[in-house]
Amino acid sequence: MLLPPGLPVADPLGRPLALAVSASALVALPGAWSLWRAARASGRSSRGARLLAVGVVVALAGPLLALLCAWMLLADEWYDVREQRMMLAGLMSLGVIVGSPMLGWGLLRLPGIGDTPGVRMRHLLDGLTVGAAIFIFGWALIINPNSAWFPLPDRGGCIPVAVAASIAPLIVGLAMILAVRVPAPRRPIARAAVGAAAVSVAGTGLAVGICYDLVWMVLTGGLLLPAGVFLMAYKPRWREVRAEIGAPAPTSGLLTALLPVSAILVATVYQAVRSGGTLDVPTIVAGMFVGLLLVARQHLGYQDVKRYATRLADSERHFRELAHTDPLTGLSNRRGLLRTLFEDAVDGPPCTLLAIDLDGFKNINDMRGHDVGDDVLVEVGQRLRLNLRPGDVAARLGGDEFAVLMWAGPKDALEVAQRLLGVLAKAYQARQGMAYLSASIGLAGCARADSVPMLMRNADLALRFAKQRGKNRVEEYSAEYDEWLRRRTTVEHELRGAIERDELSVVFQPVVALPSMRPVGAEALIRWHHPQLGKINPDEFIPIAEESGLIQSVGMWVLNQACRQLARWLADGHDVWVSVNVSPRELHPAEYVNRVADVVRAHRVPLSRLVFEVTEQAVAEDLEELKIRLSTLRDMGARIALDDFGSGYSSLSQLRHLPVDILKIDHSLVRDMGRDARPAPMVDVVVRLGHRLGLEVIAEGIGDITQRQVVEQAGCRFGQGSLFGWGVPAEHMEALLASAQPLHNGHPLPGGGVGPAAAMAPPTPLPAQLPPPQAATPVSQPVGEVDSAAEMRKS
Repeated sequence: MLLPPGLPVADPLGRPLALAVSASALVALPGAWSLWRAARASGRSSRGARLLAVGVVVALAGPLLALLCAWMLLADEWYDVREQRMMLAGLMSLGVIVGSPMLGWGLLRLPGIGDTPGVRMRHLLDGLTVGAAIFIFGWALIINPNSAWFPLPDRGGCIPVAVAASIAPLIVGLAMILAVRVPAPRRPIARAAVGAAAVSVAGTGLAVGICYDLVWMVLTGGLLLPAGVFLMAYKPRWREVRAEIGAPAPTSGLLTALLPVSAILVATVYQAVRSGGTLDVPTIVAGMFVGLLLVARQHLGYQDVKRYATRLADSERHFRELAHTDPLTGLSNRRGLLRTLFEDAVDGPPCTLLAIDLDGFKNINDMRGHDVGDDVLVEVGQRLRLNLRPGDVAARLGGDEFAVLMWAGPKDALEVAQRLLGVLAKAYQARQGMAYLSASIGLAGCARADSVPMLMRNADLALRFAKQRGKNRVEEYSAEYDEWLRRRTTVEHELRGAIERDELSVVFQPVVALPSMRPVGAEALIRWHHPQLGKINPDEFIPIAEESGLIQSVGMWVLNQACRQLARWLADGHDVWVSVNVSPRELHPAEYVNRVADVVRAHRVPLSRLVFEVTEQAVAEDLEELKIRLSTLRDMGARIALDDFGSGYSSLSQLRHLPVDILKIDHSLVRDMGRDARPAPMVDVVVRLGHRLGLEVIAEGIGDITQRQVVEQAGCRFGQGSLFGWGVPAEHMEALLASAQPLHNGHPLPGGGVGPAAAMAPPTPLPAQLPPPQAATPVSQPVGEVDSAAEMRKS
């Protein structure tokens, strides 16, 4: 677009104008085209990038249009006519006036600037404030006609140039704010902001230079215009900018406005001093504009603070609910229940707290997975929510523990608790099929507790009693529970040192052959006599030992004592065997078999002389694990007795596969017989079943002659019970062994003994009529002693 050759240039400004504008157009147009292509290829940033591209094209349209007019109207010769310069300057200013707002809005629409409400408006207001300050400062100190630094000549009529000169500082201010405020990565946006400001300033410079005959300004604008365009088109990677702009903190914008306002004050004071205390119209208008911007910024700051406070209140309410809500079931958690208790229950209306624990939930988690367990817990929460009265609070305390706070007395709460038992006992539809469990509930009235912690403790204690008394039941708190708990805690504490203090002892209850009543074996029973507590029943401390983990040490101590005494009896020539009771918790560790081997080896006792007794209930609850241990002991030579058989736990199909040598008929079956000396149905069935399976049978709990006769008539060859003696010390048992006649296959054999193999040989048919047995004189023992079945029964 060079001027045609031979064009006369009358004015020295004509050639620089032509060269500057032509160079700007030739160089800037390829940059504008590159920017437009980048805008079309952009993704989420397309709107802002296209606005920038259109703004650049519009800004370039002003100089191009002015050059076209100069080409057409001034083809003959360039004359320095004021109207012609103003027309060309106005055409160039038009591109700045229209294109600069498009550049500014395009910058604000770029990604990474901020997408949250008010962010763009804050940047815009701050940018306009800075731009207005730049305008006032430049007008008052530099370009004002009355300025002593760089006064422009008074050339009225260049109103478009004045408008462009007013807009360009605003774009510069906005660019400064964005270049500083945009979060990292800010380099692409900073380049675009600086380029947009350069384009706006270059267009204004060209217009001002033409209007006011400033050659250097025209040349500077001509160089700055393509530089700004290429700066915007260089690596426009706005699509890659993914800065996440969070919700801004509340701010009034005073800190941002401090520097611009200070500059405005300096400029106005300077102008007032220069002009004798008066301000011109542009300064006054610009000052009013800055005031409006500051007011708008303060209003926006107020809205930010209000929005921030609302968001903070919502977040606080949300997190407070999360802190007091169980995330799985949606019920209150322990913290939420405590909050309700402290806020409403203390000195409030009558209330009752229900502590709920699911029976058998651990098995569901272990066997079917935690996902199924979570499904069951969610359903439990739903059932509690649907079966409570309005106002009652259901909570999940953790795991399978729940609680319900009812605004009613214990009597009404008891009826609801009974209904909840039935609701919670219904089948649960889980991912892998139906699941079944029950619940235990402890109930405590708020009026009987002095504080919230005591109320929680009372409910937990009542729940513990419900578990102890068979589960699937409701127990109301009683003061007796406190005494029981204190007693239990004391017993557990004292049991930990009972062995070291030599407070435990072992007694032996004889097992006799029938009908001769010759003692052939003994069952080792543990006794505890405390110096302060006195005699403590095994029924009391054995369950405590199992729950506290002390049963391992107590059981091994009993085995040591039994083996030591058996070794003495064997050394003295007594042909006898000894049985010891084994808790399921003793058998669980794999090293139990090794411990038994070590004890037997230490006392040099053959394992064939030992019988290990396990309860029928224990085998039914943990068949596979116990079967492995019992089989190992049996393979080593020991014999296994199934205690409490017939109490209703195990199945006959399991009995065929158990490593068992002896069945011990439960004492309840022995007592369940008539007075006509005929065998009780169950005793006869168990004896025949045991013999058919090749097992020996021992009848427990024989307390009188009639029971002994019935057991003998059923074909049972061995008996145990108070009729033959309670648990006695080792020396008394030794006296019984020494005074008894030796046997051979059930008949007296002078000078001989009965070996264990002979005593436990397969039964021989009994004659139809048995001679009346003679009553044996039992050893004098306290009636309070108990037999082995009750002592080692699992709690």
